[in-house]
Amino acid sequence: MKRKGILLLLMVSSSLLLFGCKSETEANPVEIVSTDEIEDTNTEDTSESTTEETETNDDTAPEEGMVRSTLTNEWIDGELEDQRPIAVMYPINKVALPQYGLDNIDIFYECLEEGNMSRQLGIIKDWKNLDRIGNIRSIRDYFVYWALEWDSIIVHFGGPEIYTSDILLRADVDNLNGTGAVSMGSDYGAYFRIPEGSRSEHTAFTSGEKLLKAIDKAAFSLEYRSSYHQPDHFMFVSKNSPNTLENVEGVMDATEIDMSKCFPVTKSSLSYNAEEGVYEKFIYGNPQVDAVSGNQLKFANVIVQNTYYEQRDKNDYLYFQVHDTTRDGYYFTQGKAIHITWEKDGNNGVTSNYTPTRYYDDNGDEITLNTGKTMIFIVQDGDEIIFN
Repeated sequence: MKRKGILLLLMVSSSLLLFGCKSETEANPVEIVSTDEIEDTNTEDTSESTTEETETNDDTAPEEGMVRSTLTNEWIDGELEDQRPIAVMYPINKVALPQYGLDNIDIFYECLEEGNMSRQLGIIKDWKNLDRIGNIRSIRDYFVYWALEWDSIIVHFGGPEIYTSDILLRADVDNLNGTGAVSMGSDYGAYFRIPEGSRSEHTAFTSGEKLLKAIDKAAFSLEYRSSYHQPDHFMFVSKNSPNTLENVEGVMDATEIDMSKCFPVTKSSLSYNAEEGVYEKFIYGNPQVDAVSGNQLKFANVIVQNTYYEQRDKNDYLYFQVHDTTRDGYYFTQGKAIHITWEKDGNNGVTSNYTPTRYYDDNGDEITLNTGKTMIFIVQDGDEIIFN
């Protein structure tokens, strides 16, 4: 299949299959007070010059030393360029909401675990200065493979040992396991509880400071590993020339995306905000927000990935086939949707775990994403996605 770029080629790595466990905490969003906008008395001339300046600046670093993020194509501090992201396992049980660190998530995955409940994996590039991240729960092995696509350091609190130990204990997989069960990796002192001393679900958290100390103690690399990092994970277009999908054959309207048939407990959904050009995330019928800022999660790109799955055992643990060349899905952006197919190489051993999942339109061209954050829903083959 051929790949069609527009302005920027950027991407990182890829996945396989597999599963984990659960946990829970509650926090109250802080009310954010915004400053009043300054009224502009210059009408025509000012608005025109502002538009020109914005368009110019999108292709020019706002400050010296800034670089494009390979996860979002947004401008970031140059010091972050080679820093590995973390991959955080977030539960989304009602009692676990809202959560900390969501504002910083660049790529967000949602997939079912047992009991029709879903769990989310947040890929966070800029994490060092976060005071609290979580709460954090157990991982499933298939989430591990999605985390590896980004050469991430995996942050989790246990998992079903029978299905996760083999992958988590591999020499190439850097993970911080908060349960103390070394059969899935050590915690290296990365976690704390709120309230302190609690051992109940949804009370485990970490911070940038804790993670830095734990990573140093574990002797994990803070910078991308050349053997595994692949910076060409996604192809992006500039904000100056957004991908509107208008000229793509088979394009459909998609201002409302209802995922409740795929995630019957959380009833995840998104609504398109045309003014900002992003999809706003909802869960349990309410905005999904960061616990500190109160900001609702927003995504420039939404991908739905139909995936082969099986129920593994009587405990309802699931298996998702991460490596495949036969499945399809949808790409949503700018209030529109197109049908896509996806593929991930599974024939190169360990290396194939890190290769990116590729997404193609019906002409066989790799899709180009708009600058901004991306939401990826991994859904069971045959589940209904409703959008209009």
